Amino acid sequence: MNVLVSGSSGLIGSALVSLLEERKHRVIRLVRTSPPNGSGAIAWDPVAGTVEKTRLEGMDAVVHLAGENIATRRWTKNRKARIWDSRVKGTHHLCRALAQLSHPPRVLISASAVGYYGNRGDEILDESSASGSGFLAELCRYWEAATRPAAEVGVRVVLLRFGVVFSPAGGALAKMLPPFRLGLGGVIGSGNQFCSWIAIEDAVEIIRQAIEDERFQGPVNAVSPHPVTNRELTKTLGRLLHRPTICPLPAFVARAAFGKLADELLLAGARVRPAYLQKMGFPFRYPDLESALRRHLAGRISP
Repeated sequence: MNVLVSGSSGLIGSALVSLLEERKHRVIRLVRTSPPNGSGAIAWDPVAGTVEKTRLEGMDAVVHLAGENIATRRWTKNRKARIWDSRVKGTHHLCRALAQLSHPPRVLISASAVGYYGNRGDEILDESSASGSGFLAELCRYWEAATRPAAEVGVRVVLLRFGVVFSPAGGALAKMLPPFRLGLGGVIGSGNQFCSWIAIEDAVEIIRQAIEDERFQGPVNAVSPHPVTNRELTKTLGRLLHRPTICPLPAFVARAAFGKLADELLLAGARVRPAYLQKMGFPFRYPDLESALRRHLAGRISP
């Protein structure tokens, strides 16, 4: 199959490209810089909506993962606008371009996030649960709705609501490891907020199956069957690293350092269940936190 991938240099995208190429799919990257001729890439501007539409012809599947990182720094007004435009405008422009093709792709896999559900305490949530409140929840609603132009011309659209992705290559785990290795890890806020997570190997396998299996459609929670609280995550990581976890990050300190980002990412949580994947019989490679962390920390755990 010819598969177009945006965000191919990101944490999920780079792992996905490797998997798809191993499966003998032809991967074409959608990139924000002008690629050299014959590079197997297509240039686009996700905010302005410029793309060579003729080069989008012939794609069997599109995996849309591109978007401004939401967790790198405080959410200023300008920062939030950049996050919004990169996801909502970028998705809308891409889907409108796909809808105008003579032969649109058969399937679009578009990233979303469990931020869709907002801060919901210990309420058990699945794909049928209502959206929550806050910037992230609103962002995810509009982000998902931006795929409508593709759906209206008959493209099978799959909306993957990703949890925190654990990978040895970077992301959240890479940010956590330095302080934890120094014995400076600890719970954030109350520690009772739920973290819905997924191992990178399962994340890319879900995408691959969604491309190839026509039963996949609509919202799909891309999370492990076993979400954990921040306290459980902290204790498990500390135990595997043989380090104490006695340096908490109080809520007021998190808010002082990160502003609104802290309230919606660090101090909030959602207990999300992968009901759709479980109904489909998806074989999670790393369903529980300890097995995932052991795999990703292999060769790095101090004695």
